[in-house]
Amino acid sequence: MNPNITLLGQMISFAFLIWFTVKFIWPPLMQAIEERQQKIAEGLAAADNAQKNLAQAQDKVAEELKAARGKANEIIEQAHQRANQLIDAAKADAIAEGSRQKALAEAEIEAAANRAKEDLRKQVSALAVSGAEKLLMREIDANAHKALIDDLAAQL
Repeated sequence: MNPNITLLGQMISFAFLIWFTVKFIWPPLMQAIEERQQKIAEGLAAADNAQKNLAQAQDKVAEELKAARGKANEIIEQAHQRANQLIDAAKADAIAEGSRQKALAEAEIEAAANRAKEDLRKQVSALAVSGAEKLLMREIDANAHKALIDDLAAQL
């Protein structure tokens, strides 16, 4: 066998293999690779979008949380103000009730004092009348009058 013919046969076989590979094998491989690259690019783009959406969602959550905290603080402040108003109202009511009770007590004390004064006036007038009766019944004697007046003064 001639080595040139063998070499020529191998070159023709190799050329046929290259042509066959380029014509029938290479295009589907390239198409599969391009599809895979496209899917990878789409996946990366989707991941980037997901990350952006996640960041936006986190920002939105942070804003909502901040707003909720502000609202909660506002509600707590309103509750404190309402509690202070209730306490002030209760204090005012207690002061008014105390003043009313004090006025009633003072009125009762005044009425009792007036009754005591009236009783004392009645007793003094009864003693004065009694003393006058005794004076009139006795004879008029300065010493007797003086003793009787001293006795009356002692009783008063």
